[in-house]
Amino acid sequence: MIRKKDIAKLTDSELVSLAKKKSRHFGLLYDKYFEQIFRFVFKRLGGKEYIAGDLTQQAFIKAMANLHKYEDRGFPFSSWLYRIAQNEVSMYFRSQKKVFTVEINENQLSSIVNEAQIGNYMSSEEQEQLIAMMNDLEQEHLDIIELRFFQEMSFKEIADIYSISEASAKMRTYRILEKIAKKWNEKQ
Repeated sequence: MIRKKDIAKLTDSELVSLAKKKSRHFGLLYDKYFEQIFRFVFKRLGGKEYIAGDLTQQAFIKAMANLHKYEDRGFPFSSWLYRIAQNEVSMYFRSQKKVFTVEINENQLSSIVNEAQIGNYMSSEEQEQLIAMMNDLEQEHLDIIELRFFQEMSFKEIADIYSISEASAKMRTYRILEKIAKKWNEKQ
């Protein structure tokens, strides 16, 4: 029998091992990660709380059902959960045939402009053109831009979600920004 005070000391690997042996222990992982996965889904849905709750729940159900397939490859367990949650959100949008929109504030757009080295000042019309250009990116590239600039995740957090190294996450992000800059310069 595991005592409550001992549970707090367990690593994710130990919690996963326990949950693989007895599914009732999956609740420990659920309790630990529900809030952050919910916030991630909630932001992706643009603040739709009811749907975010359902999709988060569905992500945890899938995680529990597939826990036997999970292998520790040196990335945090949470990255596996984020990936499942991201897939749930993508499937939701496909099933609803809805376009995913992200509210973009001027600071976030300025960050992209600066990082892509497009320029310093953009008119409202140019900002709209840039947003339209970003909407034409393939989904994974758009997801990476969203995670980095709109959800303000670190390269480490992005790397964990995609199960890649931090250097790879940074490289992918900057390649996408280069692609945006190249398209922007071709249009000008």
